[in-house]
Amino acid sequence: MERNPFGVKVMKLLFAIAIPLFFWIAPPSVYGLPGLTPVEYRVLAIFVFAALMWLFDAVPAWTTSLVVVVLLLFCTSDSALWFFQTDAAGNRFGNLISNTALLHCFADPTIMLFIGGFIIAIAATKSGLDVKLAKVMLMPFGTKSENVLLGFILVTALFSMFISNTATAAMMLTFLAPVLSALPADGKGKVGLALAIPVGANIGGMGTPIGTPPNAIALKFLNDPEGMNMGIGFGRWMMVMVPLTLVLLFIAWMVLKRLFPFTQKEIHLQIEAEHRHSWKDTVVFVTFGVTILLWVTDAVTGVNANVVAMLPVAVLCMAGVITKRDLEQLSWSILWMIAGAFALGVAMKESGLASHLIEAVPFASWSPLLVIIGSGLLCYLMANFISHTATAALFIPILSIAGSSMAGQLAAFGGVSTLLIGVAICSSVAMVLPISTPPNALADATGFIQQKYMVKTGLIMGCVGLLLGYMVLIFCGVNGIF
Repeated sequence: MERNPFGVKVMKLLFAIAIPLFFWIAPPSVYGLPGLTPVEYRVLAIFVFAALMWLFDAVPAWTTSLVVVVLLLFCTSDSALWFFQTDAAGNRFGNLISNTALLHCFADPTIMLFIGGFIIAIAATKSGLDVKLAKVMLMPFGTKSENVLLGFILVTALFSMFISNTATAAMMLTFLAPVLSALPADGKGKVGLALAIPVGANIGGMGTPIGTPPNAIALKFLNDPEGMNMGIGFGRWMMVMVPLTLVLLFIAWMVLKRLFPFTQKEIHLQIEAEHRHSWKDTVVFVTFGVTILLWVTDAVTGVNANVVAMLPVAVLCMAGVITKRDLEQLSWSILWMIAGAFALGVAMKESGLASHLIEAVPFASWSPLLVIIGSGLLCYLMANFISHTATAALFIPILSIAGSSMAGQLAAFGGVSTLLIGVAICSSVAMVLPISTPPNALADATGFIQQKYMVKTGLIMGCVGLLLGYMVLIFCGVNGIF
């Protein structure tokens, strides 16, 4: 008998509501955390609600984030409904969260950074810059099959550092479609080529702060002026993460060559750029180059990446490259998803829940290496089944609390940056299943990849990525690079 998907979704939704509701109304003794105020109970319940909703995927992840912010505003803020602010005697229920601080999460500087990245991506597609760059960058790799494989891995990774992983994967698979169809049916090379796209996109996203949302969430908590205030800029991130990304990409190339050898020794690519050049395209090319240059040199110019991101928005809108319709096409779901993560962090801090957790949970007595490795493995496991952004949104606020309370012990292993950036790396290398990431799903839709091949490649790259990623983070943290 076929299971009713609607019924399953309703059951998941009811469970995701019932458990947080229990946390909301349960007596203080249930928590085992003395001193919690009613506002803190509510924040904790909302956090549990977010975790279950993201885990069960009962509704789209961005919808959960939006609902989380609304719940925080109406139930825990200083502009909440009156019966959530004071009891019958007029006594406040605890530290109410500033509604302004919660609403600011939708316009956080990190959100502006992503908007700048999205604008560049849209302009690159409209001007044909993406196709032209792909054609030019793939030319040096020639026609030898193994070199073409390397070219697709590296070019996909480079694009995914600045353009949506999903858009990059879709574009590169479009170029590959005729090649895959022409390759011998009995050869495994086409499997390697098809897998090169999601592997390149997932790993490449680690290279820049805008490559994938988990990077931005980690940086937000590390750079918070009222928190750790580490001041990790765009250029500094790239200085560490791009070399790591390149090493992982070359390893991926070796793995794919070995697992899926080519029977056809040469591949001839036909990438046609149909877009006609205009003066607006020149504006896009120049703006694209200047923006990336300013991002990379932020430590020299003194202009931070969030401010730089506004440059392409202003120039490209003023030039008429980006229209009102283009603005409507921005990936608002991703922006709202990130805002929800930020709102949870604000709520835990302002309500006092963060400090109570630090006092009640003996983070400082835990083995720092166990915390790093345990959180990394758990994050990697979950990110293979739920949204990478949701995984980061769930883990990073909690790990930032743990990290701040055991900063001294973590210093020997690279500090808090190892803990939080480790989550971003774990998310990026989680690519075992078609549902793990949109690039995986797109590659799987080609029909050339059996799931066992994706699982094998994903597990190998996941293990290698986790090992090398934490080694690099520990080295950079200990030596003051991060």
